Amino acid sequence: MVSVKQLCKSFGDRRAVDGISFDLKRGECLGFLGPNGAGKTTSIKMLLGLVEKSSGTIRILDREMPRQQSEAKRFIGVVPQADSLDPDLTVAENLLIYAAYFNIPRKIALQKTEELLHFFALATRKNEIIEHLSGGQRRRLLLARALIHDPQLLILDEPTVGLDPQARHLIWQRLEILQEKGTTMLLTSHYLDEVERLSNRVLILDHGTIVAQGDPRQLITELVGIDVFEVEGTTTELDALEASFKKCNASTERVSDKLYAYTQEDCTQLESLLKNSRGWLRRPANLEDLFIQLTGRSLRES
Repeated sequence: MVSVKQLCKSFGDRRAVDGISFDLKRGECLGFLGPNGAGKTTSIKMLLGLVEKSSGTIRILDREMPRQQSEAKRFIGVVPQADSLDPDLTVAENLLIYAAYFNIPRKIALQKTEELLHFFALATRKNEIIEHLSGGQRRRLLLARALIHDPQLLILDEPTVGLDPQARHLIWQRLEILQEKGTTMLLTSHYLDEVERLSNRVLILDHGTIVAQGDPRQLITELVGIDVFEVEGTTTELDALEASFKKCNASTERVSDKLYAYTQEDCTQLESLLKNSRGWLRRPANLEDLFIQLTGRSLRES
């Protein structure tokens, strides 16, 4: 479906994307992750032909990009991070105009519009103009628009950015249905718990290079561990606990007055050491733990 080989992009002396390679198979969902400034957006823009690559190759559905860009775009649906809906049109008109770009016959476009508006819980809003919609409704309409031409590949750039939990839940629920139907997706998001649930594979970028890619659960187990202990305490208390965790072959991390311990095996006996601690919890390791271990905890600007 998608094949990227040694893709690079430089802006002057700055290498924004530095030789990344990955494949996306039909029916997969690839979580395309990284901190701000890692090269995600630049990579996606090169996939879509919006930014010229410095070197490397991109093939989408056996079309070489950007040379065969116009052919490939007929099979790609895009949900951008920015709201690009036409504010002067109604909800239904936004879909119908987009359908016209792909030369979809009017009768089919009307039918598809009705189906998508029902699927994304927007049927009662179809005659309203865009400015009357909430943020969640706009994001759902962007998703509907991206699907109007039945694309084989769906590229989603932060599809739930800025939404409340209820609106996010509805969108992720619909994406899960699309995945069950076999839609191929490339997804960027900072909601890593949701990415972990939806993605067959993840790719993590940092400073323009791939630092990990593969099955998310396998990567978490291999690079982080099985369980994570989070412990609060004084410096003296945490020093003692850290030494005990290391005896159990756990890797540790100190952040302010908290100790994180990552265990590769069942360390139930360690819980007895924590009974007098100020506060602690034990939980399964997750994608956020992997992301932080590979890219750090420091906040970055775009």
